[in-house]
Amino acid sequence: QVQLVESGGGQVQAGGSLRLSCAASGGTFRNFAMGWFRQAPGKEREFVAGINWSGSTTNYGDSAKGRFIVSIDNVKNTVYLQMNSLKPEDTAVYYCAAQYGSSWYNSNNYDYWGQGTQVTVSS
Repeated sequence: QVQLVESGGGQVQAGGSLRLSCAASGGTFRNFAMGWFRQAPGKEREFVAGINWSGSTTNYGDSAKGRFIVSIDNVKNTVYLQMNSLKPEDTAVYYCAAQYGSSWYNSNNYDYWGQGTQVTVSS
């Protein structure tokens, strides 16, 4: 069964950087598209970034454009989210997700989810 395990969250000051990792196991991933979402308290889950398994296609939510970079190591079955120039409003639980399709933005299209990792950005 497919498992996604995020790591790399933590607390950082505004302007700092973090790199999140998502290790995938238990499946055949070459047809997967991978997404990063985040959810802050009292807010809806928000698409942050996505990448297909080959790494040839990436997509970013408005909040991530110009600051975050999504990448993949499909030998290690690991997806990364490099987050730069972090702001307090980036504070949220960040989730990794996988789907067989390529409908990036809607969380309902994803078939598998990780447990999430907390990112806290202080001002």
